[in-house]
Amino acid sequence: MKVSCIILARGGSKGIPKKNIIDFCGKPLIAWTILQALGAEEVTDVWVSSDSDEILKIAKHYGANTIIRPEKISGDTEPSESAWLHAIDFIEQQSEYSIDFVLAPQVTSPLRHAADFSDAIAQIKANGVDSLLSVAEVEDFFIWKQRDGENPQSVNYDYKDRRPRQQIEKTYIENGSFYLFKPQVLINDNNRLGGNISLFVMDRYKMFQIDNVEDIELSSVIMKGFNLNKV
Repeated sequence: MKVSCIILARGGSKGIPKKNIIDFCGKPLIAWTILQALGAEEVTDVWVSSDSDEILKIAKHYGANTIIRPEKISGDTEPSESAWLHAIDFIEQQSEYSIDFVLAPQVTSPLRHAADFSDAIAQIKANGVDSLLSVAEVEDFFIWKQRDGENPQSVNYDYKDRRPRQQIEKTYIENGSFYLFKPQVLINDNNRLGGNISLFVMDRYKMFQIDNVEDIELSSVIMKGFNLNKV
């Protein structure tokens, strides 16, 4: 089975300037995702799609193949699906094989092991699914929602019949770490998820993402504390 890892990394960032290549635990942020993908034996090849020459240069240094993303699909409102479709077409033109699955990890979610990719690929093989998303369990939390002018409402339990946490049905949060999907799912539905979908449950501490400056320090502590920086 051919699994191509496609890492999307735009040069622009509104929250943290050059976020994808900030120093994180001694390496450019994107380097961690590249090295994790290269460390998974089941991954056929690793590609970085970017509109930034600086990012592409760093990606090459850490062992990834590179794709120059066209400006028309590089805007901050452009969906990731457009860049994945462009990358799939580019890779299949350059290679002598068709892609069976795309592994699509997020650069801003570096808290993972290469084994997470390997285990997820094994899961799709075993279950015959079309797409997969990484998640974390949230069954330990009592979740509420509130709309303007309305009373708050409990979401995952009945506050009038407060049961022990152990009796609450398990729910999951999409942690954004990575996705796996057949190219045909993306082509047919213009969506990373479709067909028979599977959940890949990850440790809760791996769900943190780097979206603002405060996240950098917190994620660094977790990265080092759980030895995730030993790639």
